[in-house]
Amino acid sequence: MSEGELHVIFGTGPVGLAVMSELVAKGKKVRMVSRSGRAEVPEAVELHAGDASELEVTRKMCQGAAVVYNCANPPYHKWPELFPDLQNGILVGAATSGAKLVSMENLYMYGLTRGKPLTEERPYDATTRKGMIRARMAEELMSAHESGRVRAVSARASDFFGPEARLSAMGERVFYPALAGKKVQVLGNPDMPHTLTYVPDIGRALVLLGERDEALGQTWHIPSPKTVSTRAFVEMVYNEAGHKPKIRAVPGILIKLLGKFNPVMKELIEMLYLFEEPLVMEHSKFEQRFDFQATPLETAVKATVDWFRAHPKA
Repeated sequence: MSEGELHVIFGTGPVGLAVMSELVAKGKKVRMVSRSGRAEVPEAVELHAGDASELEVTRKMCQGAAVVYNCANPPYHKWPELFPDLQNGILVGAATSGAKLVSMENLYMYGLTRGKPLTEERPYDATTRKGMIRARMAEELMSAHESGRVRAVSARASDFFGPEARLSAMGERVFYPALAGKKVQVLGNPDMPHTLTYVPDIGRALVLLGERDEALGQTWHIPSPKTVSTRAFVEMVYNEAGHKPKIRAVPGILIKLLGKFNPVMKELIEMLYLFEEPLVMEHSKFEQRFDFQATPLETAVKATVDWFRAHPKA
């Protein structure tokens, strides 16, 4: 990629910001688009407000782009009505400009792990509403690539953590209580292995996929730190924060009760299986093909604790 190329990022959440940071470090021209048009970015980064489901918006924002990154993520409880149109809008924008499209995905489309590591070759077997939406979107993306409509690649990560990742399962609900020496409540069985992906690694991986034409038309699991249990991860956070671990598993029945009053909790119920069985994401395909190493878990935890400490809860 040349320095003069335009890179367009849809989404200004932690993943979009990680991609932006990687591109800025490489001296690239960056344009970011989100519904609000608000984010803390360097002065040289273009920041625009726009609805990615509106085709005239995405066509305009993608004009002149070499690579487009789909890091958009609608509110969790509005996935069915918003997510497919967001992807379609971004796909149309990338296709119109002739840009490569790098799409960020998760692991929901695979369904139950049944105790086996998840690989890119695993068939889609989702039975949850959000999992089936993810499967349909993934299929539509690759179909668009195979038809020649757009040059696309998909990247998948497990639950993530890191700087800016406040609202993830291992975000502020874990790091702020640990920093204060208070009890952390976790979902599911805390003794099940659970792969977590470090946000800066996601940024590096997405930019790399945008650089390498041989990645197109494929799905890639982003290399992640060593998989440990949820309990072991949270204990590492407490130790780095300088406090004795205090961990409590939230009963599923409580989540279901809260779901009657909280739309996000209601949507979480069907995905609880991810925290009740082993969730191990295999990533050797990416690691070996691109000689890409994930940040060591200890290093990533320390950096994340430092970030949350420097950004106290308002």
